[in-house]
Amino acid sequence: MSDEGSRGSRLPLALPPASQGCSSGGGGGGSSAGGSGNSRPPRNLQGLLQMAITAGSEEPDPPPEPMSEERRQWLQEAMSAAFRGQREEVEQMKSCLRVLSQPMPPTAGEAEQAADQQEREGALELLADLYFCQLSGMHLLVGRYLEAGAAGLRWRAAQLIGTCSQNVAAIQEQVLGLGALRKLLRLLDRDACDTVRVKALFAISCLVREQEAGLLQFLRLDGFSVLMRAMQQQVQKLKVKSAFLLQNLLVGHPEHKGTLCSMGMVQQLVALVRTEHSPFHEHVLGALCSLVTDFPQGVRECREPELGLEELLRHRCQLLQQHEEYQEELEFCEKLLQTCFSSPADDSMDR
Repeated sequence: MSDEGSRGSRLPLALPPASQGCSSGGGGGGSSAGGSGNSRPPRNLQGLLQMAITAGSEEPDPPPEPMSEERRQWLQEAMSAAFRGQREEVEQMKSCLRVLSQPMPPTAGEAEQAADQQEREGALELLADLYFCQLSGMHLLVGRYLEAGAAGLRWRAAQLIGTCSQNVAAIQEQVLGLGALRKLLRLLDRDACDTVRVKALFAISCLVREQEAGLLQFLRLDGFSVLMRAMQQQVQKLKVKSAFLLQNLLVGHPEHKGTLCSMGMVQQLVALVRTEHSPFHEHVLGALCSLVTDFPQGVRECREPELGLEELLRHRCQLLQQHEEYQEELEFCEKLLQTCFSSPADDSMDR
């Protein structure tokens, strides 16, 4: 599927040079719409509108000459091209959604099925660069493509959900209302394709970070258990991203530390630190630090003798001191030692 109408080629017109009255006055000035001749033309509608506003509102000294007819004509043509690009983008979205809305070919041959899947994957990739939620595209992604038979469709759907939802409350609410979080957690926990699981985790992160309704759903669906199981897998990227999300949630929502302790999170994090050393441990220790900070219950559990955490941390510090690339992990170890074991005889926090 062609992407010739994409953002990079909206304004093919060259910016005409500014009049002499606007470009005089040395080489160290700003870059307003009527500024130096080496300013580049705006690449999208927002940049073009900003240029027009700047050109109409600035009052340099001496006053600028009136806009030349050549420049006025260029601006009109550029505005027309930009709005035409917006219309073309909407048509691209509609075309992609028509492709995705077609029923799956039930009895097609292998070649036909492969071609159909390739076309659908191309539509999902193009939509990833287009804002299509206003056209009800999320209903298709959540209702059909998160559970599609082909892994290439599942991971692209998850990635697109995350990309569109990130930091956009209205879209997050729409996606959560469609029941996407339950399906994404299922993909993270059970999908046979590692790429699907990684992309599902990305989408989950976009729906629960800084999103109270998403976090509440995550808790109801036992999302922390799913996250812990993801950290215990062999896929390094999945382990790192899971631990990072856990750490982020602990920092942003300390009120859930008790829930995590009751799930045995301290013991499971310590068990992960005991596995063969890898960069993943930095994020595990970071999560453990977040769990014990200003939380006596977490400190008490870290002090349990059967965990042997103090000895483990001291041994790890010795190993890391000679390796500059593990500086952050070393700092987490030292912080845990300070927080949990600096005064073993002082049990005041237990009272």
